Amino acid sequence: MGLHKWTLAAGGSALVLALLTATGTVAVASDLSQRMGTPAVSSPWQIRLRGLGVITEDEGYVDQVPGSGLEYSDTIVPELDISYFFTDNIAAELILGTTKANVSGTDSIAALGKVGETWLLPPTLTLQYHFTDFGAFKPYVGAGVNYTMFYSEEPAGALTAFKVEDTFGAALQVGFDYMIDDHWGVNFDVKKLFLEPKWTGVSGGVALSGKAKLNPWLIGTGLTYRF
Repeated sequence: MGLHKWTLAAGGSALVLALLTATGTVAVASDLSQRMGTPAVSSPWQIRLRGLGVITEDEGYVDQVPGSGLEYSDTIVPELDISYFFTDNIAAELILGTTKANVSGTDSIAALGKVGETWLLPPTLTLQYHFTDFGAFKPYVGAGVNYTMFYSEEPAGALTAFKVEDTFGAALQVGFDYMIDDHWGVNFDVKKLFLEPKWTGVSGGVALSGKAKLNPWLIGTGLTYRF
């Protein structure tokens, strides 16, 4: 009976020693991981809230009026984007925001002044490559597609009707995040949209048409949050 008890005690001690050894190994590995800067596992989702400047090219024309030109107002608006990281380097980003643009005549129709206004919603989806070798500084480049929807169009001045067609366009992007910690960072981003919708209108009972060459720059800065 004494020998049996001694065997059980020895077995229990061995089990305790094995557990302590395993625990110590995990602790050492965790400490080494932290010392070596192994990144923490994070969610693939990220959001940003930016202030966005929309700066358009002032080009376009009226088909029926030789030498005509168009220009558009620039705006500053809030903008939300949502990103999903497939890997540490590859992500998709969707931006959401809306803005208003005033349209005015230039060149041979400059005397007309403002001829219309419209709201536009330009959701843009880009596929990005993020560089991960610069510590907290995380630059990226991207390219994708934009689909701009125009709504609440209103004629002005010589026009009695005004309509801008929804249209697709390409998008290019460059920017960076500077991460303050694992979740929060600041962002600076520049996009170029290639956007040239057709438009129609009516002036004095005469149907008009043309193209609005907006091709805006979207320049934004704001906060990043990585889940």
